Amino acid sequence: MSIFQPLKELTPVQRNTVLAAYLGWLLDAFDFFILVFVLKDVAKEFNTTIEAASVAIFLTLAARPVGAFLFGMAADRWGRRIVLMINILAFSALEFASGLSTSLAMLIVLRTLYGVAMGGEWGVGASLAMETIPPKARGAVSGILQAGYPSGYLAASIVFFALYPVIGWRGMFFVGALPALLVFFLRRKIPESPSFEPLATRAAGPSLGSQLKRNLGLLIWVVLMMTAFNFFSHGTQDVYPTFLETQRGFDSHVTGAIAIFYNIGAIIGGIVFGAWSQKIGRRKAIVIASLLVLPSAWLWVYAPGTVLLAVGAFLVQFFVQGAWGVVPAHLNELSPQGMRGTFPGTAYQLGNLIASGNATLLTGLAAHWTQAGQPDYGRAMLVETIIVAIAVAALAGFGIERKERVFSSDPHAE
Repeated sequence: MSIFQPLKELTPVQRNTVLAAYLGWLLDAFDFFILVFVLKDVAKEFNTTIEAASVAIFLTLAARPVGAFLFGMAADRWGRRIVLMINILAFSALEFASGLSTSLAMLIVLRTLYGVAMGGEWGVGASLAMETIPPKARGAVSGILQAGYPSGYLAASIVFFALYPVIGWRGMFFVGALPALLVFFLRRKIPESPSFEPLATRAAGPSLGSQLKRNLGLLIWVVLMMTAFNFFSHGTQDVYPTFLETQRGFDSHVTGAIAIFYNIGAIIGGIVFGAWSQKIGRRKAIVIASLLVLPSAWLWVYAPGTVLLAVGAFLVQFFVQGAWGVVPAHLNELSPQGMRGTFPGTAYQLGNLIASGNATLLTGLAAHWTQAGQPDYGRAMLVETIIVAIAVAALAGFGIERKERVFSSDPHAE
């Protein structure tokens, strides 16, 4: 049987739910990566350095656990669907406001608030989708959901390639307000999760504090794993456009074209490895994908020509996001019952918090490891990626998995 066969058996409601969760993460990522593409212009506009402007990326990532926890608790209390709609409206409004910034300080404040809203989307959207579909479809749907992230990067690449010369960096943020339109689709087409039970009719269960205490070891391990995962993705993505422009000397069109190409690889990789994990297991799929990054990394940074460099970028993102394609299913299956809105997203975003200084770290290392008097972004990215690929493989490979676990709203059930 094809690894994608379970997708064909989804009902129309299940397909709409998967589509909504995918689009939510796509549009959230699109809004995030807009800043990555215009970082150089923001620094120029506010008469500062790229390293100083990258603090906005750091604080966006650092604020995400707050949003994951707050929106996650709200989703466990009042339902996934309504909280997801509020979440999307919030990050869309903050994205638009970012384009109106009159100083770097104002932009940093807005991006921090945006980080809170961004942090809530993944956990709520993933729990809504995973609780709606049958267990045998989780692997394939996991890959599709996580492919929303590179899809958002791809959308930002296309907008940067096609519209940036016309609309400038502020216009990029204004375009980023469009995700608010998704709320209309959520209202009309998506029901509440079948596993969610309204608070008024729910049997009293253990408190959030006692749940976390009982699962403290699990939480620590998952946070460590997600820290490695976040260094893995952000270490290969956030500074790469800057590397292409400042170190390899490409203009915005070539940079955008390469980004489009490697994000296609990321989307395909996430879907393939997510679906494959349903057959071979979550841990094995993650280990294989992360270790295959190692032989691809040199080409990604040091390839002598544009075409080979793009091929290297395609391969690295295919395998990095291949490993990530397993994450939505893996974390939802690991989550304690009764807190699936809170646990996966919070663990994911706490890992993001620890890895939130990645862009500043890489720009700092690049400034230290100079090449011909210029920051060596390539060397900084390569060293980090090799270390982190091994860490992801080790943390996932020696961990646990609960594939095919039955979901329930009952916090007592295990």
